[in-house]
Amino acid sequence: MRKLGDIVLDQRPLKMGETATVKEASQQMRETGAGSVLVTKEDGRLAGIFTGRDAVCRVLAEGLEAATTPLRAVMTANPITMSPDRTAIGALRLMWDGGFRHVPLVKDGRILGVVSRGDFKGVEHGRHEEERDLWEHMR
Repeated sequence: MRKLGDIVLDQRPLKMGETATVKEASQQMRETGAGSVLVTKEDGRLAGIFTGRDAVCRVLAEGLEAATTPLRAVMTANPITMSPDRTAIGALRLMWDGGFRHVPLVKDGRILGVVSRGDFKGVEHGRHEEERDLWEHMR
């Protein structure tokens, strides 16, 4: 079983402060190909996560101005995180159960990376589907 730390081994996650604007974050996401921004407090600790889904649902759909809206106003604050020593299948379970696509990896308060559904291999997706099917039959 792959560990999450193996997936993000050399990753440099996109991080921005809480006062960065949605426009700045969206531009950085486009330039780097990132699906999310890890939003940090002044001390560098994780404050929240901002995703493309947040841009659509919390900014565009609400008629907010991307150029003036700070990330802290539209991010998911205090997101669920995982340790890098957890397994990939564990992250898939968490994402499925929580209804989200990105999980920040944090250890001892230090941001190490972020995993998204697209980071997982077919074998991991297959195993997760088998588990879900089994649980459905047990109900």
